[in-house]
Amino acid sequence: MSVRNLYLAVLQFGLLGATDLKVLVDWINRTLKVEHIVVQNLEEDLFDGLILHHLLGKLAGVHLSVEEIALTSSAQIRKLEMILEALNEKLGLQDDSPARWSVKLIHSKDLLATLHLLVAIVRCFQPDLELPLNVSVEVVLLEVNRNGIKSEKKTEILTDASGDSTTDSQSSSDLEDPIEQLLNLDSHKVNIVKQAIMHFVNKKMSALGLQVTDMEKQFADGVILLLLIGQLEGFFIPLHEFNLTPVNHAEMLHNVTLAMEHLNDMGLPVSNVDPQDIVSQQMTAILKVLYALFKKHKSR
Repeated sequence: MSVRNLYLAVLQFGLLGATDLKVLVDWINRTLKVEHIVVQNLEEDLFDGLILHHLLGKLAGVHLSVEEIALTSSAQIRKLEMILEALNEKLGLQDDSPARWSVKLIHSKDLLATLHLLVAIVRCFQPDLELPLNVSVEVVLLEVNRNGIKSEKKTEILTDASGDSTTDSQSSSDLEDPIEQLLNLDSHKVNIVKQAIMHFVNKKMSALGLQVTDMEKQFADGVILLLLIGQLEGFFIPLHEFNLTPVNHAEMLHNVTLAMEHLNDMGLPVSNVDPQDIVSQQMTAILKVLYALFKKHKSR
């Protein structure tokens, strides 16, 4: 598995509350009440184009010759293409104008893109609707490549102090702890990064005929961690210094403690990780240790 050009993104709604979303949900439901349409979830209910088509007809008087209910992904995308083309025209967007939404983003249930689109529709067709002020969304982008994990955090502003939508964004790069940011992602994306790190580990351990398939369990006893450190640093850890086949908690803890001591001696102290955390199979601790090794030895 290649770890090059693997991009992940997560939305953190610390600055966007449920109340802010409810304003838009309630507005859609009021607008489409006579058509007996009820929206409960913006991501799940708008991605196929059904709601957007009804909004386009109700607010702009535009009725397109499209399927009322598109069941297949390809049909939904074709429907969205026609709807967004008509909406963008009504919103005054030119073909070369940068838009914060697209067919791909809406269909993939990107909440940020959906919110940008809905705010633009409200501003165009119902400017008297009072939207919450100063609503912003924090977007964390993680890039996993052969040089490590690069993180960037952007704050996208949906409405400013006057309630108007804006395209301003603020960003900051190189977050202090990319592993902590990584673990805020959904489980599928976390697993992708775990696989990338396991690829690095298995590449180094192949010379010993070993392979890691379960990161939490296989690193908990400290054996593979010690062998990995030896492989990466080019030295042999005498077998009498650790337990090659630990049978109890004390022997596992001894192994992991020894591994952490070697990391400190190598100038790779890992903050906020206790040997007991690894023995207890805490993923955050294991990833922090492996990432420290990955970052140091990535190009070797």
